[in-house]
Amino acid sequence: MGIASQWIGIRVHKAALNLLSPFRTVSMNIALPIITFYPRVAVVGLTIFFAVTLVGCASPPNWIPTSGPSRTQLEDSVASPPTNDIQIVEVNEAVARRLLAAKKQLQFSETLGNAGQAPYLVGLGDVIEVTLWEAPPAALFGGAVLDPRVGPATTRATTLPEQMVSANGTINVPFAGQIQAAGLSLQQIEAEVTKRLKDKANQPQVLVRTIRNNSANVTVVGEVANSTRMPLTAKGERLLDALAAAGGVRQPVNKMTLQVSRSGQVQAMALDAIIRDPKQNIVLQPGDVITSFFQPLSFTVLGATGKNEEINFEAQGISIAQALARAGGLQDVRADARGVFLFRFESPDVLDLPVKPVLTPEGKVPVVYRLNLKDPASFFVAQSFPVQNRDVLYVSNASGAELQKFLNILTSSIYTISTVVNSTR
Repeated sequence: MGIASQWIGIRVHKAALNLLSPFRTVSMNIALPIITFYPRVAVVGLTIFFAVTLVGCASPPNWIPTSGPSRTQLEDSVASPPTNDIQIVEVNEAVARRLLAAKKQLQFSETLGNAGQAPYLVGLGDVIEVTLWEAPPAALFGGAVLDPRVGPATTRATTLPEQMVSANGTINVPFAGQIQAAGLSLQQIEAEVTKRLKDKANQPQVLVRTIRNNSANVTVVGEVANSTRMPLTAKGERLLDALAAAGGVRQPVNKMTLQVSRSGQVQAMALDAIIRDPKQNIVLQPGDVITSFFQPLSFTVLGATGKNEEINFEAQGISIAQALARAGGLQDVRADARGVFLFRFESPDVLDLPVKPVLTPEGKVPVVYRLNLKDPASFFVAQSFPVQNRDVLYVSNASGAELQKFLNILTSSIYTISTVVNSTR
């Protein structure tokens, strides 16, 4: 190994480093310590050349182990034609304010509370009771047994047996025939029976009351003490009334979410928000299904953070600052503070996008929110930027971390080949 071989090794070493384009600017800074550490520079040069030959023409990001794309790779891939339907949005105060405003609009009072209190109407399967009165001298029902509970002895009253509203929505009243009951109020049924008996009974009076309400109910399920079907009355029961009828929730209030399903529309709100705002304690409608969830919301965190996993969060929501803290923060030796990304399928009405977005089959827009934590002002924005259910939070590796991985692989390869060369001498 003379001067000539050393010179050849240095030239090969420099050529190999220049092939690694992402690290070209630091090639000589890397080469000099390695040359100093390994006197036989020819071996070093041949080793580097051999390592580059093994990976062929692949660029370092394709073969260096990593948890995901770098900040530059992600920005470039989103901007390329194959994925131009994905929108990159810089997180700033204006964006955070728009998202918070959109989140506040999703309330029970604005989406489910417009129907108001529905009048109580008799439905199919309801069990009702009809009581008839006649003024003396009773002619039509004079032979009936008197019921002292319904009035003085000078009147004649007849209480018909309880009967269920039939499948065609009718009930049967003697001398009045089939009476339409389904879809009518009790007062409307009374008026119809009285009309039918007017020319047959002596000053007839009619009272109709519900014995069992089988049609106007709400169902309460989930994390409650007892799942139940609660009948609705003319009072107009509200959301918290149904929750109380089910025995209340089994978990802390601030960790619970109430979901209401009505006529194909489904919406959820935090229980503590409903308690704080009486407007959200909406009047229930027949057929409503109320589901109580314990921490149904979660986000997934990946990349250069303290832990990579799916993390649950409370129903009232959390900010991106809280989400990063629950993930263990950014790893100081790996993370690129300028490369904090939040992936979300966003509603197209939330953001004012410069170009018309390409919507998913569900009518959403794939959006990547980018947060630069190198900017001190971004920490204020991160406190108000809301995290939503099923978001993916990703922190990219810094370029220095990728370089460190490469150096570890290179050093290991050099040491291995050097050991083999020395052992064969």
